[in-house]
Amino acid sequence: MTECPRIAIAQLNPTMGDLAGNLALVRKAHAEAAARHADLVVATELVMTGYPPEDLVLKRAFQDDVAEAVRDLASDTGDGSPAIIVGAPWRIAGRLHNTALLLANGNIVAEANKFDLPNYGVFDEKRVFAPGSTSAPIEWRGHKLGVMVCEDMWTPIPAKALASAGARQLIVINGSPYEHDKSGERLALARARARETGLPLIYANQVGGQDEVVFDGASFVVNADGAIATRLSSWREEVAVTEWEIEASGGWTCIAEDVPDPVDGLEGVYQAMVTGLRDYVRKNRFPGVVLGLSGGIDSALSAAVAVDALGAEQVRCVMMPSAYTSHESLDDAAACASLLGTRLDEAPIVPAVETYDGMLAELFEGRELGVTMENIQARLRGVLLMAISNEFGHMVLTTGNKSEMSVGYATLYGDMCGGYSVLKDVYKTTVFALSRWRNGHAPEGTLGPSGPVIPENIIVKPPTAELRPGQRDDDSLPPYDVLDDILRCLVEEEMTFDEIMARGHPAGVVTRVENLLYAAEYKRRQAPPGVKITRKNFGRDRRYPVTNRYRDAR
Repeated sequence: MTECPRIAIAQLNPTMGDLAGNLALVRKAHAEAAARHADLVVATELVMTGYPPEDLVLKRAFQDDVAEAVRDLASDTGDGSPAIIVGAPWRIAGRLHNTALLLANGNIVAEANKFDLPNYGVFDEKRVFAPGSTSAPIEWRGHKLGVMVCEDMWTPIPAKALASAGARQLIVINGSPYEHDKSGERLALARARARETGLPLIYANQVGGQDEVVFDGASFVVNADGAIATRLSSWREEVAVTEWEIEASGGWTCIAEDVPDPVDGLEGVYQAMVTGLRDYVRKNRFPGVVLGLSGGIDSALSAAVAVDALGAEQVRCVMMPSAYTSHESLDDAAACASLLGTRLDEAPIVPAVETYDGMLAELFEGRELGVTMENIQARLRGVLLMAISNEFGHMVLTTGNKSEMSVGYATLYGDMCGGYSVLKDVYKTTVFALSRWRNGHAPEGTLGPSGPVIPENIIVKPPTAELRPGQRDDDSLPPYDVLDDILRCLVEEEMTFDEIMARGHPAGVVTRVENLLYAAEYKRRQAPPGVKITRKNFGRDRRYPVTNRYRDAR
């Protein structure tokens, strides 16, 4: 055996555009790795800027400031301290690349430019970056490092090119967004690249939230045989130092240690919502959030996520009863606020509804107002919440779920009014499952109570908007288990009408749901951002025209 360098993985949470803050973040990780006798620190994709930077990266002044920050960081390696592989946008011969830079001996000594630029889902990298070529290995201390950037690992070509050029180890820096149960797919691809090339692979992934996108970390190392040697924590920053050996054959092997399981399933979804909200609020410097707590399950789960993300003292709940609000709902909202430890104010909308009724009486004389008055109630609640937001600075948290947003069961400028939504990409059936899961678990690293946080009655009672007497959601919509299955077929799977019917759904129901889905596109265009959970969220992933007469259903 030959002694091999100790390699630290720095799983970090940068803030978009905070170049000084991100520089300090990498410097802190570098100092920690140095204290633990690491020789090389591997940070994540575009960690110097945050990811994804979108069109911000096209500003020439921004590019210049990034280059200065990278040079400052390189100077930290001039005293024999660990080298650093760091991600940054980088101009080379007038072209801007998504680059992994090796900093060592006080200098920028090498770069590897992203070869495979993704241009699907949340990614628009071909819009802002030029592709690199399949990189040659980076020489460092007599070793050849095969450095790749994120998407380069998802196809065999870059890894095989590096192996053919003599790389002895693959290092992939990533900004890989969370999707429900995606960690297994990443690991399978890493194992495939390792086995194809006969090389071990380091996978360093970002953690934290950036607008709608969240990153779960869970960085790892696999050896040449595909066996996982180490994995970092999910959903939190961490610096881990890995130990390596060089075999007599010259191959590198990471010394295995205990490997924690990734945080997947309902816990992963819940942590994604907590992370997305926490970082959106903190990185945008809101003092907290305010939301309407109706006594229903969507607002109860949203409030629980907010308390877990920010702490009860930064969450303000408001009950806004109408003439149709039941005593049961008032009691349930109060019980939920009590379990969470949040402030609960009450601001009845009855006087305002009566005023609007009088204002519109002559204009609407002889007409049955129906949905109009229901929407007025929702919009009055939005006005109250925005008034509280304006006065105290708290961001309004909307509480609608993906099922409702899919079919337009939401009021523009009413319950859609707000700055962020944690349930935007969560179907109603998952809302119920998450609520039960949270009542039985205390998520690691969160700030809320350890016991149940949602009263059982909120979970078991039939969902209702309570905008008219005796109203229930299933008066207007198919049962949520049916609705959600059809929506998944239409949205995530893009299945045909015949394929959906083959699952046992009646033609009339499928036709109705598809019509509702397409007709509500104009509402979704005006919805606030929210945490991406599924493979196709509304907004960055699924981009449909508002004006659209096509229907597959017949």
